Amino acid sequence: MTQHEMAQKSSSDIQISIVVPVYRSEPILPKLVDAVLKSMTDEKLADHFELILVNDCSPDNSWEVISKLANEHEYVKGINLRRNFGQHNATMAGLNHVSGDIVVIMDDDLQHPPEVIGKMITAISDGYDVCYTRYKNRKHPLWKKLGSQFNDWASTKFLGKPRGLYLSSFKAIRREVVEEVIKYDGPYAYVDGLILDVTRSITAIDIEHQARLEGEGNYSLLSSISLWMKMATSFSVSPLRFASFMGFALALLSLVMIAIIFIQKILHPEMPAGWASLIATILFIGGVQTLCIGMIGEYLGRTYLKLNGKPQYTVAGLTWKNDAR
Repeated sequence: MTQHEMAQKSSSDIQISIVVPVYRSEPILPKLVDAVLKSMTDEKLADHFELILVNDCSPDNSWEVISKLANEHEYVKGINLRRNFGQHNATMAGLNHVSGDIVVIMDDDLQHPPEVIGKMITAISDGYDVCYTRYKNRKHPLWKKLGSQFNDWASTKFLGKPRGLYLSSFKAIRREVVEEVIKYDGPYAYVDGLILDVTRSITAIDIEHQARLEGEGNYSLLSSISLWMKMATSFSVSPLRFASFMGFALALLSLVMIAIIFIQKILHPEMPAGWASLIATILFIGGVQTLCIGMIGEYLGRTYLKLNGKPQYTVAGLTWKNDAR
């Protein structure tokens, strides 16, 4: 049997692919690999899964650890990105290399308990396209919880997300949906938006949110705002419609104010000119105009980068047992 035939046979045996974007998790990775193996063994899938670890150009020694784990375990595959592209783009890199019929996406910090993967697989086997998870006891700081609530409202308005569905980064997806998702080759990937573009056959299960095993989370407030902008401007024209509505509302308000001032001037000729109110009005209208121009600039900028072929990700190397490149 040739090496190519062996690779085909190996891929055909894979039922579950688990994709994990990796960033600053060097000490956690061995424990993550062991926990995933235990979960798959409990589900009698120890010989039928793959764990794809995507190193998003982590500044620590995560890639060295991934390479070592891939050399020790046949089910571990490593993907090394040339630079930091962000969690969703790294996830897309992993999705483009899966072999399983069901694909699970999870974080690298063990806040997502691998032991519930079996329940997610069952949900997909029951006929759903996607199974998300809901946290019963979130271990996130207050600002992140409030941000999630805002993101939940925004994704409902902009993406048509079903009410009550929490877009967790811990989810299981049917392979057919993954094949549609990876057709998107733009530089600003938002996996949940792509999923909602493909299907509404979605369910969710409750899980206990674990504390991060070591270190601190990698998502800052700035990262969360960037993700929200990606969601709002890459998958919806609602912000542009909002800008148009604001422009119409301000024009109408201006007409009303002009009429009021004109009437007051006729009734009270002695009334002095309102310098303060004039400046306040100018500043307000100017601020709204700047906001609207910024929104338009976001759309134009993303279109420009897409047309100029800005890459979604670039791979520096792949590694798995007995094969390293």
